[in-house]
Amino acid sequence: MAPFIIVLVLIGASAGALGAQPEELRVLFIGNSLTSVNDVPKLVEVLTARGGVRVRTMVVAKNNFSLDDHLQDGEATKAIAGGGWTFAVMQQGPSALEESRVSRRAAAKRFDALIRGAGARAALYMVWPASARRGDFDRVRESYVLAASDIDGLLIPAGDAWRAAWRRDASIQLYGGDGFHPTPQASYLSALVIASALTGRASGSLAARPVGWPADWLTPDRARLLQEAAAEALKR
Repeated sequence: MAPFIIVLVLIGASAGALGAQPEELRVLFIGNSLTSVNDVPKLVEVLTARGGVRVRTMVVAKNNFSLDDHLQDGEATKAIAGGGWTFAVMQQGPSALEESRVSRRAAAKRFDALIRGAGARAALYMVWPASARRGDFDRVRESYVLAASDIDGLLIPAGDAWRAAWRRDASIQLYGGDGFHPTPQASYLSALVIASALTGRASGSLAARPVGWPADWLTPDRARLLQEAAAEALKR
């Protein structure tokens, strides 16, 4: 699936306009199409560009790849070894099944050794189950929490933010047409959680107005709701 490319118009003065030099974070994303669809890393860059923190990203995302696949493939490990990273954000599928959980935790430990060796911190981008398995949300969360705890990694609870959004409005469309990949507004929500977790900035301070999106994708009220959902997930 090709990524949905968007342009964002930022609201408010930038740090550069005020003469301040923003902090810069360099973030490596390692994952699959749940990261690359709608270009979540680029959304993170744009959402944090409002001022105060600049995020620069590199992405190694391959369709249907697990972390084990990335270890065997070698491209992600070479990227880590290149150094200069602040965070390496790892994403796998839901990992609700026991065998997936076991392999995920083992691979995260192997990656963490490389990430620490390169002077960065590992982060775990928690995703969501397919719509046909919505009862697996707790298992997905548990799997990512365990993996993060194993390595003292940063947990990025995007899947929790989905549920927080539905508690506010059950009609929000977060699943795309295939019942697994995210809609653009779901990727916006994930980007809010990631950006806030990595920078320590409140999700509400990352507000931006997408240009070219149909109005019902992200109205001002919907944007506020998603910001609140992101904040709730991170507070948990």
